Amino acid sequence: MTIKENHDRRLELKAEQLNIINQFSSDLLQLDTFTELFSYVTEQVVSKLGFVDCVIFLADHQNAVLNQVASMGIENNHSQYLSQCTNVKFNEGITGSVAVTGRAIILPDVSKDSRYVADLVPAQSELCVPLIYKDKVLGVIDCEHHEKNYFTDEHLEILTTVSYLLSAKINQVRTVDDLKKTVSELNSAQKLENSLLQIANLTYKASELDTFFRSLHDIVSQLLPAENFFIALHEKQQDTLEVVYIVEEGIHNKAHKTISKAQLKDTASYYLLQTEKPLLLSKSDYQAHIDKGHFTLVGRESESWLGVPFKVSERVNGVIVVQSYDPTLQYSQRHLSLLQYVSRQISMAIDRQLVRQELEYRALHDDLTGLANRSLLIDRVKQAIIKLSRAKKGTFHALVYLDLDRFKSINDSLGHVVGDHFIINVCELIKDKVRNTDTFSRLGGDEFAILMENLTHKNQVNEALTRFQNALKEPVNVNGHLLQASASFGVALSENTTDKAYMLLQQADAAMYEAKSSGRGQVKFFNSSMRQKLKSNADIENDLQSAIEKNEFELYYQPLFKISDNTVIGFEALVRWHHPIKGFVAPNEFIPIAESTGQIINLDLYLLDLAAQQIHAWYEQGLQFNKVTVNVSSRHFASLEFVSQMHAIYNKYKLPLGSLCLEITESGLIENLNIANKIIDGLTPLKVKLCLDDFGTGYSALGYLHQLPIHILKIDKSFIDHIQHKSNPLVEAILTLASSLQLEVVAEGIETIEQLNILKKTQCDYGQGYFISKPVTATDAVKFLTP
Repeated sequence: MTIKENHDRRLELKAEQLNIINQFSSDLLQLDTFTELFSYVTEQVVSKLGFVDCVIFLADHQNAVLNQVASMGIENNHSQYLSQCTNVKFNEGITGSVAVTGRAIILPDVSKDSRYVADLVPAQSELCVPLIYKDKVLGVIDCEHHEKNYFTDEHLEILTTVSYLLSAKINQVRTVDDLKKTVSELNSAQKLENSLLQIANLTYKASELDTFFRSLHDIVSQLLPAENFFIALHEKQQDTLEVVYIVEEGIHNKAHKTISKAQLKDTASYYLLQTEKPLLLSKSDYQAHIDKGHFTLVGRESESWLGVPFKVSERVNGVIVVQSYDPTLQYSQRHLSLLQYVSRQISMAIDRQLVRQELEYRALHDDLTGLANRSLLIDRVKQAIIKLSRAKKGTFHALVYLDLDRFKSINDSLGHVVGDHFIINVCELIKDKVRNTDTFSRLGGDEFAILMENLTHKNQVNEALTRFQNALKEPVNVNGHLLQASASFGVALSENTTDKAYMLLQQADAAMYEAKSSGRGQVKFFNSSMRQKLKSNADIENDLQSAIEKNEFELYYQPLFKISDNTVIGFEALVRWHHPIKGFVAPNEFIPIAESTGQIINLDLYLLDLAAQQIHAWYEQGLQFNKVTVNVSSRHFASLEFVSQMHAIYNKYKLPLGSLCLEITESGLIENLNIANKIIDGLTPLKVKLCLDDFGTGYSALGYLHQLPIHILKIDKSFIDHIQHKSNPLVEAILTLASSLQLEVVAEGIETIEQLNILKKTQCDYGQGYFISKPVTATDAVKFLTP
């Protein structure tokens, strides 16, 4: 070959090299994945350069190993020359050596180099170049040939250029992949954060558990596969598991399922509750637990099972479980961590709901008996009245109001503990006779009500009343005390949608009081006369406040005298109401109403002020007497404000100490003895004496005599009435008791000389009654006073 021909041939080869390089460069720009990239390079190296073998390795510097990623003859099935080594350690063979040195190697004859490692079909020559980007070895391109001295400097130049281009492309693809991965991780993190925030918000906003579970499942489904998902609550005391929310194959089953004790201990959920540790199980893991006897297979076998326990309270705990029936879908530790977070939110939501339910329950139920309270009863009555518009003609409701007879005597003589247990036992007796559709409620103390809905005949009410009465016939054993229960019943009927719940309760209450006044164990239905009485009471309630403002009340005075010589030493002030329309209204008509409505407080203070004015006027006139007593409600003995009010009255009228005293009735005795004692102590500087009126008619006065600093007892008129020809033994007993306690005694209701003469033979100190004088006006009372 001539020099010119040789020169021309070199130019052709150079042009061919440039074409190959340009084509490589252009094509590499179009490839975006490692698979496409490496496959293209191995094919092009073999086809364009005439090589029979080309293998690409990527370096794993952490493990000091080269991993084969592409090989002509494996991925493309292009030649008989197959690469034997898919993984090569650094410094192992020619390839491993290039990975360490970062320098290309041409071996014309591999047999002369001890580093050579033969493939399945040994080669004769080898060309190996490093993939380097910014001084870091990314991998190696290794090419072999069955002929010796095959590879030339031109081959090395082209392959070195290809390796340079490939290295840059590898870095680019890795950078893009890293960016995509980072973006994906950021998106996943943001999605997770948003989902967890949604769950947290849902936890505090959800007012109903089933709605919460459904919304929670929707959010969880965005984060992990949850086509088979359930939440179950374990009631520890009953040892039952209730599936409160379940989705199977993506379908929500609204029915709650309770797993019985017999089935419960065989389940993976129960094992989870006992171990209190989360479980992430593959199909084989699940079977291993079965083999160990931890639980049995209940239902369909799953491919992957993930369950997390959670605790709500000392009484309730639970589990949240997801299952996969798809072999390709396996749960991971990431799913477990997510479900643990979700379980905490479920725990908080259920706890909040249970607390809310408990508060709502307590707000609507009686603490002692668990029965509905007044608020819940009123609501049920309102709803029942509304339902009348959709009911058949002739349908009505009945409200039965009942009050236990003589319960106060049990409570006061045997104590509140026995009284409470008596109430509970009586409620159980009656509850057994109440229909499931009716509402049994405790209104307070010993008063109860039963709402009977959707009745069609009055006999249904009578039959129910008979059941209630029969239930109370047998004595109740409470802590060894055999106690007989009985009750007075009042009934009011509701037939129209215009009825009012509070009015129905008032009517039943009024009927009950009529029954009570007729004797123990009686029944009364609300009628027109009671309706008129209720209206009258309502009118009185409306008129009471204005009566104070218009000075319609007047005090009458009944003398208090010494039994020994009939000397008047003071008066009891008794209120009279001169109504502008109704005329005279008796105290027993308006005092109970004022007491029940709370108006008694202002009325008492008004009357104390009137009495103080009169005392001041009499002393200004030079009239001599010891005191005037005024009946007041026991409500005053619940607030220390009463002390300052009494001091203010004494100061306002400059009253002599002890001249204005107080009476309370035995039936209205004080509940808070601690505060009452402080109040009475606060009145001591004024020398105010406290008189217990109507002694002997109530059931608890003996206890109060020891606990309250009462100064005077008034023997009730009903005992004095029985003194005709000889002393009444009960009167003698009361006088003996008073003497032992160093209490003064007033006998009220003395109407005859015989009664007075008999009392003069006793230790009774003072008297009061028509024998000396009925209550009179302040003007007429002056004649009993001496200047």
